[in-house]
Amino acid sequence: MSKIGKLAIKIPEGVSIEIEGKTLKVTGPKGSLTRNIPKEFEVLNQGAEILIVAKGSGEKMNALHGTTRALTANMVKGVSEGWSKKLELVGTGYRAELSGDTLTLAIGFSHPVKFVAPYGIAFKVEKTDITIEGTDKELVGEVAAKIRAVRPPEPYKGKGIKYKDEFIRRKAGKAAKAVA
Repeated sequence: MSKIGKLAIKIPEGVSIEIEGKTLKVTGPKGSLTRNIPKEFEVLNQGAEILIVAKGSGEKMNALHGTTRALTANMVKGVSEGWSKKLELVGTGYRAELSGDTLTLAIGFSHPVKFVAPYGIAFKVEKTDITIEGTDKELVGEVAAKIRAVRPPEPYKGKGIKYKDEFIRRKAGKAAKAVA
């Protein structure tokens, strides 16, 4: 049995769980999320908490059990609290503007780069910080990764788009190399 998979998921107040066949629907104050549960598992609703029960055993089953439980826990947290990722623009003249649900980035290219927020995602811009918020952890991370991939931080001056808590390893330039 998986160590993570056997843990119960506590359901906060205001969150409801609906199980229809192999479809799990979690609804809360921030929205609702739906996921198909693999056929090897059963979801048991026990009032204030839910359990993911495996119908078999084995190494692959344990891994899938823990993954299914973690995805379900992320859904519950997403509809109750929400998920967010922070990005930071590093570079002279790099800026971001928000108009409606479209994020426009001026990051050193000859043209501005535009991102339209997918359904369930909201952008917030404060000076050089971009915050991506939503209920689906997977979608929030994917949108943040796509924005970062437009201009990833480079190792010499650190210019680009980076995660707020990311550390950029710096390299010495040619001048430092020639002196040594």
